[in-house]
Amino acid sequence: MKNFINSVEKYQSHLSSQNNNLNDQEEEEELLKSDNRRYSIFPIKYQKVWDAYKTQEDNFWKAEEIDFSRDYDDYLKLNKDEQHFVKMILAFFANADGIVNFNLGERFIREIEIMEVQVALRYQMMMEDIHGETYSLMLDSLVKDKKEKAYLLNSIETVPSIKRMADWAFKWIDSSKKFAYRVVAFAIVEGVFFSGAFAAIYWFKKKHKGMLNGLVKSNEFIARDEGQHTQFSCTMYSMLKNKLSQEEVYQIMDEGVIISQKFVDDAIPVRLIGMNAQMMNDYIEFIADRLLISLGYTKKYNKKNPFKFMETIGMLNKTNFFENRPTDYQDANVKNKSKRGLLNITDDF
Repeated sequence: MKNFINSVEKYQSHLSSQNNNLNDQEEEEELLKSDNRRYSIFPIKYQKVWDAYKTQEDNFWKAEEIDFSRDYDDYLKLNKDEQHFVKMILAFFANADGIVNFNLGERFIREIEIMEVQVALRYQMMMEDIHGETYSLMLDSLVKDKKEKAYLLNSIETVPSIKRMADWAFKWIDSSKKFAYRVVAFAIVEGVFFSGAFAAIYWFKKKHKGMLNGLVKSNEFIARDEGQHTQFSCTMYSMLKNKLSQEEVYQIMDEGVIISQKFVDDAIPVRLIGMNAQMMNDYIEFIADRLLISLGYTKKYNKKNPFKFMETIGMLNKTNFFENRPTDYQDANVKNKSKRGLLNITDDF
């Protein structure tokens, strides 16, 4: 953890000077023009951006809405390989959302001048915190050994393939390259890095029907949110004048794909839950192609979706979303009690 804190302090010392030194090309960008700065939300100037924000707002949910009262008992029924898989998934997500928020808070919100975009990104930060809270609560409820829990909650330092992902993200947070690079990089973080883990949880759901319902339900909500965040990154990218060349985008996408494939092979070896590793690699490349198209480029990998059950991920319609939510927040809180006792969320992890 000390190394991580030192790294963050190093990044922060560089960021303030970088944020005040836009080059001429950056000055041309609508998102970054100081002339676009305003302090009132109205009048709305960028309706497409505002509509995207309101869509995210419509899908608000809280960690207290997830009933994971039975998850611990279900977890004990899994074999050791499956338990390892669940723990590493949670360890990754508990840290990843914090990295996304660090980028939003330290770079994007400081640089972007358009009020509608700032509002959307601040809302995203709040939802990322809810994601991180949810995954951390699940880790806390499933892992009882304090040393193991600390190891997992600090996975960006302790787990090599997760650290590799974090280092790649921080490289772009700290980058002095033009804004377009960082928009693409964090579209990859949310659109590609997360994709393998989401798919693995959905596969787990198919294999173990009716088990770990808290994990499964939160995965549905969070996958939908991250799909919206990725699409919002693409919307921001579409507003840029100085986009990357196809070669530049392919290079950064290749880096992200390789790191993602290494993660699902090392940290969450999908073979442990009966998934085909090559199919997972193909799926990650399929998702990468889909993101390339959304960014305005042509496919690179030309892979078909090997997991048909993933075709609706992130696409829960509004009606189904609300049908699947508790009508009373307190209900889930009351239920979040296993045979081992009530989870006190104020306890030290």
